[in-house]
Amino acid sequence: MKPGTSVHIFPVLDRRTLLKFIRFPLDLYKDCPQWVPSFEDDEIKTLSDQNPSLAFCERALYLALKGGMIVGRVAAIINRKANEKWGEKTVRFGWIDFIEDFEVAKTLIDEVIAWGKARGAEKVKGPLGFTDMDREGLLVEGFEHDSPFTVIYNFPYYGEYLERMGFRKDADWTQRIIELPDKLPPMFQYADLVEKRYGLKIWRGRNIREMSRRGREMFHVLNDAFAPLYEYSKLTEEQIDGYVKQYVPIMNKDLVAFVVNEEDKLVGFTVTMPSISKAVRKAKGRLFPFGFIPILRSLRKNDTIEALLIGVLPEYQGKGANVLMFKYIHENCIRLGIKRMLLNPQLEENYKVQSLFGEYDPQPYQRRRSYVMDLKA
Repeated sequence: MKPGTSVHIFPVLDRRTLLKFIRFPLDLYKDCPQWVPSFEDDEIKTLSDQNPSLAFCERALYLALKGGMIVGRVAAIINRKANEKWGEKTVRFGWIDFIEDFEVAKTLIDEVIAWGKARGAEKVKGPLGFTDMDREGLLVEGFEHDSPFTVIYNFPYYGEYLERMGFRKDADWTQRIIELPDKLPPMFQYADLVEKRYGLKIWRGRNIREMSRRGREMFHVLNDAFAPLYEYSKLTEEQIDGYVKQYVPIMNKDLVAFVVNEEDKLVGFTVTMPSISKAVRKAKGRLFPFGFIPILRSLRKNDTIEALLIGVLPEYQGKGANVLMFKYIHENCIRLGIKRMLLNPQLEENYKVQSLFGEYDPQPYQRRRSYVMDLKA
């Protein structure tokens, strides 16, 4: 690459260019053992016109070229529902990756800003996706650890460049890891009391049909539980349909806990799954022709699980639903030989969730950050 060669930005307007957009990180991170790709098919659905989020979002995708080579990518997103809910005029950036070149990074962000300003944006935030179900938050601590499959991994210079441009911290998510003892912690002695006092119990699904029904309820609980959290916008019925079809068939009923009340209404849930990061890295994000083989092996036999989602209806928070869920999953982990759990990213100011795992003595693993910059001058 020639020094001083200018950066050119090209919009992604067809499938061929979209595949280049999706596959760029495979080359950028080819020598990084901690990075994990997304599933290519999922990225195509999310970034193309197939995404149901486009009912309330606008988006533009860009590639950066320098010296005739692809050197960066970025998505510009406006989530109208989130902006209306939070009283903002914000453009988001996501799916951002670039070589170690400040000019490339700034040119990408400048394109997002120009696109957003043309649509009335007064702030730029990111990395964020269309919704909270997308990867979000720039990695700022824990670069030495293997990345979970569901989150962003990036090189340390990403944050340095954003701060150099004038971005500041808007929110942080902390991620922790816990070692699962062979015996249940003392807090589970209160499980019977919780069941009797509040009429709560663990619901056990027998088949995919039943799990799908609860899965749909789960996303409605998620909407209510996550409503006050950073930049959250409620999932639509079409989005929920898609997530149920995508995720429920691969759920392990022993690693998913549903809590219901006396009326059989779902009031809380915890979703965990075996870590598939190494297998997905080996498959380079492609299930076919042979990528599914190591992934299936990881799902069947593993000593590490990842906690993906946890939610409890506001009116049941503080009533012990988490005790029932954690007891159920921990008992099954002991039976299945699972030794550790990597917790999902949690907003650092979400003290209710942060405190749920106290008896496990969770240890720091990674930290991610959403950045913001004002555009009004």
